[in-house]
Amino acid sequence: MEKYWTIFQNSFSGYFNYLVNEIANPSWTNYFYWLLVLSLAVWVVEIVLPWRKNQKIFRKDFWLDSFYILFNFFLFSLIGYNAISNVGVELFTDFLNIFGVSNIVAIEVQNLPTWVQLLIMFVIADFIQWNVHRQLHKQPWLWKYHQVHHSIKEMGFAAQFRFHFMETIFYKSAQYIPLAMIGFGIKEFIIVHMFAVLIGHLNHANVGWDYGIFGYIFNNPKMHIWHHAKALPQEHPQGMNFGLSLSIWDYLFGTAYIPQDGKNIELGFAGDEDFPQSFKKQLLYPFDKNKPLLFKFKKIKTTNYEDKTV
Repeated sequence: MEKYWTIFQNSFSGYFNYLVNEIANPSWTNYFYWLLVLSLAVWVVEIVLPWRKNQKIFRKDFWLDSFYILFNFFLFSLIGYNAISNVGVELFTDFLNIFGVSNIVAIEVQNLPTWVQLLIMFVIADFIQWNVHRQLHKQPWLWKYHQVHHSIKEMGFAAQFRFHFMETIFYKSAQYIPLAMIGFGIKEFIIVHMFAVLIGHLNHANVGWDYGIFGYIFNNPKMHIWHHAKALPQEHPQGMNFGLSLSIWDYLFGTAYIPQDGKNIELGFAGDEDFPQSFKKQLLYPFDKNKPLLFKFKKIKTTNYEDKTV
């Protein structure tokens, strides 16, 4: 137990020093500044080429979503996620050692070209995320956390980061073992991650792009806005367009849905008028057993959206 406690304690100081170094020492592999630059770049695109021209630059909940960026990608790790994950990895390693397993790497990829390694990592990680995302909509207890993200009423780049911190645990837990078994420990991982951040920014941005034929491969703003539609068709009662970076999974498995231009559709979920508006209350909402689940989606009986919003 003393070993795990030491790891737990050292993780706090280690992550704090890492965070300070990220801010104080800009570099090409600096996550803090990459996130800042990409966010500002996509925001400028929103301002110059807005899809919904009547939407304000500082849209509804802009500052709330901006704080979610700071919390989910920096403060959450400082508060405890980094420490807990380090202890978890050590516990998992010690568990394997009981059975004489010192290395779970099943597939060696280190000898492949770097770009191939990155591509494999990107595709596998995104497929895992697609499956987790489907479960966030399918399982009532998971949906209660995912409601935070779907409480968005106006889309903008920062909306990507409005999600409950428990989602980080769900996604990373599902990804850890498969990626570890393939032997990924690539320093250039930041390339994959920041590319995914850019796609996610654009998916939520106030831009009307579909990427043409590449829209069948990459998730895009015109596709993703339907994922946030408040009213859902009967053929997709638990949601659609679950892809995070890649749309191909939705087309392959029958969950793709773009009936028309969704520029002005209503966003959210049935009962979202009772969902809390503040950061603190949104984070605490899933843990309150007395709060309603708000799981039942508002359904529509037709896919004819002509001349109306849903």
